[in-house]
Amino acid sequence: MKKFAFRNGDSIDAIGLGTWKSDPGEVGSAVKAALKVGYRHIDCAAIYGNEKEVGAALTESMKTNNIDRKELFITSKLWNTNHRKEDVLPALKQTLRDLQLEYLDLYLIHWPVAFRPDIDDFPQSDDDYLSLEDAPIFETWEAMLNAKNQGLIKHIGVSNFSAKKLSGLLTETDHAPEMNQVELHPYLQQDDLISYCKDNNILVTAYSPLGSSDRPKNMKKEDEPSLLENEVINSIAQKHDATPGQVLIKWAVERDTIVIPKSTNPGRIEENFKSREISLDQEDMNRIRQLDMHYRYLDGKAMETDGDMYKNIFDE
Repeated sequence: MKKFAFRNGDSIDAIGLGTWKSDPGEVGSAVKAALKVGYRHIDCAAIYGNEKEVGAALTESMKTNNIDRKELFITSKLWNTNHRKEDVLPALKQTLRDLQLEYLDLYLIHWPVAFRPDIDDFPQSDDDYLSLEDAPIFETWEAMLNAKNQGLIKHIGVSNFSAKKLSGLLTETDHAPEMNQVELHPYLQQDDLISYCKDNNILVTAYSPLGSSDRPKNMKKEDEPSLLENEVINSIAQKHDATPGQVLIKWAVERDTIVIPKSTNPGRIEENFKSREISLDQEDMNRIRQLDMHYRYLDGKAMETDGDMYKNIFDE
């Protein structure tokens, strides 16, 4: 398994199991299946609503498969309702209780957006947000650093941050994010953002690497292009006696990004893990490079305000 190194020398597996959209009653079995076939990197988040089941599966699997906690790399994310500095530590501790862990390997600010703490789902109006004056990202970041200093987190980072937002944070802290998790796939390759992260020693994780076709209907646009049905991806898959999903995962790794495909199907989980055995050549990479259309499956509109408070989340 290819690994990527953090600044202190710790490493993270290139392929992890994503748990977004993994329903309660299924996600635990998915985690156990993943750990059984060799995954050691599991990506979670409080907003996914399934961390208690993930935690139970982790505990059971460590005992059943004789896996030491130090072998695992567990990521979670701070949700938008907990951006005030006094809310960060309680949110983290709840995640640790749910996951049945003493520490996280990586904790991310999920979005560069702050909701009022009493918002249960997504904002219905601009009044449901906290402004950057009420909840500055820098103060959220400082609270994350404090939790790291307490030994509750090994590494800290962000998610869904543009280069502009990363640059803004870097001007306010001596402790740059160690990770940026963003949507990445052949239709949204984001070369400039990846280059910016590499220049600033920030690792990159690709979410929705297969196109997230199992998203709820209300999160989809009409006539979305399918990655898994793309002719180029399928022809490369046929060439290597692989599946389209395996090609997409290996492409992400070849770009030196971490990738977290989600599945609750044991056969698919193992199939995704075996993508590490595929060797894409330069011709394959060049063909896939031509597919970029800067198409987002998750356009961030649900996070944006009508006013200027949080507008154009990705700074495009």
